[in-house]
Order: sequence, then C-alpha cells, then structure tokens
Amino acid sequence: MRIRIRRTGGFAGIERVAEVDTSGRPDAPEWHALAEQALAAGRGRPTNGVPDGFHYEITVDGRTVHAADPGLTEEQRTLVSRVLKEGA
Repeated sequence: MRIRIRRTGGFAGIERVAEVDTSGRPDAPEWHALAEQALAAGRGRPTNGVPDGFHYEITVDGRTVHAADPGLTEEQRTLVSRVLKEGA
C-alpha cells in the first residue's frame, strides 16, 4: 500500500509532500487499518479550514480524500503525522 500526504497552507504557505510504501513492513496491518479509517472520514473535495491552517490531501493506492485543520479526525492526524515523519 502506498500512502501519500500532501500538506498545503499554514502561515508560510509551504507545501510538503511525503509518501510511505507499506510493502514488506512488519507493521503494515497497522498502517492499513489507520489509512482505511482516515479515508473513511475524509471528503472528496478540498474542505474549508481556518485561516492559516493546514489542508491535507491523503492518497492511499490512488484513492484521495481531503481534510483541513482543525477538523481532522484522530486517525487522520495520526496518519498524517506518521507519514510526514517517516516518508520520503
């Protein structure tokens, strides 16, 4: 499974993109469950957030949803944080 996060917005407006491939990872089932929960709670179109907040595009194996601060679910926030931390 390929999980890609694209973060835009924020005060400086800097875009950040990271991706994780879960193939062969011992923790892949945990990533898969988290990704499915994040997708289920997302929206098909970009959402309105707060001024200077971050907007997220979450793509998992070609399926994309959108979320924005402060409206991320706990699962979305965890997934975004993990991918941005571990992804290349």
